[in-house]
Amino acid sequence: MTDAPPEKDIDSTAPARPQASRRPGAVQHDAWQALRRFTPARIALGRAGQSLPTRALLEFGVAQAQARDAVFQPSQQAALLAQLSADGYVALGVASAASDRHQYLRRPDLGRRLASASRERLEEWAAAAPAGNAPDLVVVVADGLSALAAARHALPLLRLLGPLLTGWQLGPVVVADLARVALGDEIGAILRARQVAVLIGERPGLSAPDSLGIYLTQGPRPGRTDAERNCISNIRPEGLAYDAAARRLRYLLAGALRLGRTGVDLKDESRDSEPEREPAIDAPERAPADTPAPPAPEVPLSPGR
Repeated sequence: MTDAPPEKDIDSTAPARPQASRRPGAVQHDAWQALRRFTPARIALGRAGQSLPTRALLEFGVAQAQARDAVFQPSQQAALLAQLSADGYVALGVASAASDRHQYLRRPDLGRRLASASRERLEEWAAAAPAGNAPDLVVVVADGLSALAAARHALPLLRLLGPLLTGWQLGPVVVADLARVALGDEIGAILRARQVAVLIGERPGLSAPDSLGIYLTQGPRPGRTDAERNCISNIRPEGLAYDAAARRLRYLLAGALRLGRTGVDLKDESRDSEPEREPAIDAPERAPADTPAPPAPEVPLSPGR
């Protein structure tokens, strides 16, 4: 049997070595915590033991609840129509074929086409418009997956966009309820618009339940795909500012006119900090007043957004 090694002598008079704090509940901060001032993303949250600190966990729960609330929040179409009319816009309210919010979420295809009554209303509007007076641009304000975003950001953005489009023939602002992006294709085709810009509430995230997006399509008609659009995303005071978004949309509108199409071939090379270097945007040339407008095409709906 092997003898056990002798025990080392312990000097009771030696000072004790300092130990890291193990107090239960103490938050251990991350070394990169200073980087949090550059982003709203959830980084450098620290930890308490093997878990998130209580504050970070509660904030995460609140953000998740806000995102869910944004998805299910009812459309504010009536309020938007009143605000647009008070600002001097011609505004029309329409609805998709979805009957309610739950069906809209379960059946994305219904959000991409107009309800029968809304389609008839737009057709009547287009028929009453003077011949050869088709709009260069129609703006659609859609609730999408965040009605809160459309209610908060659409009107401030439109107020800055209008002065950038001097000489353009603008159609009515169409406020669409329970709408997907592709609904703008049918609306634009009925109103015979050259371009349609859909301002829509984006899918809420855990740091932004009210982010607005713009989807621009040249020659709108049912059947357009997402590859034929350009997108401007994250429009809100904490993201892309209203004036920067308006200038970027102006740049894409001008580019689409020169190129003759939107989508993957149209690159956004705008510089928010140098608006004076952006190309001039002239009013589009129009057909003579006695030229009849072409009928809106009837083609299958897009399987896109």
